Amino acid sequence: METTGLSTAASSIAIGFVTGVSLIIAIGAQNAFVLRQGLRREHVLPIVLVCAAADAALISAGIAGLGAVISAYPAAVDITRYAGAAFVAGYGVLAARRAARPQAMTPSDHAPATLKAVLLTCLAFTFLNPHVYLDTVVLLGSIGNQHGDGRWMFGIGAVLGSFAWFFALGYGAGRLSTFFARPASWRVLDALIAAVMFALAAGLLFS
Repeated sequence: METTGLSTAASSIAIGFVTGVSLIIAIGAQNAFVLRQGLRREHVLPIVLVCAAADAALISAGIAGLGAVISAYPAAVDITRYAGAAFVAGYGVLAARRAARPQAMTPSDHAPATLKAVLLTCLAFTFLNPHVYLDTVVLLGSIGNQHGDGRWMFGIGAVLGSFAWFFALGYGAGRLSTFFARPASWRVLDALIAAVMFALAAGLLFS
């Protein structure tokens, strides 16, 4: 019985990790900023910590908040499942469109030089983007609550995915600059994201 519980927890963590990375990895303003700073090797550690910590707080809030709503209103399970499936499917469509028309990501040559300016810019990219709330609070919270008692294990996995992605992006940017400059590389990446999103949508609809 204990082995089964550990297996279920590990499965929830793994699913959360994959789901979190799949959502965070999509090209956006925040990722472009982290990539640019990584290429410049400027204040990389504070930036990746701020991004990952913000995701951790938002993911936790989403799972906790939706958990309370679902406990009070059982019908909310169906609402969040269908809404989450529609959103994930839409995300998959956008990723598939990007894969069909890939573009290179070329970071700007200019970036704030002081730590304060860099962190303020990073916070703006994080909290002034409405999609971050849809992705973390609404979507990951909705998917996480499909795991019942394992929702916090799912949340842990999603948080680990966020930390892994931002550290990989920030510190790997210097070595991957040639890779990120090729549109064909983004085609492959976005095609994988689309496949994961469509699989998640199907899982929500038929769970």
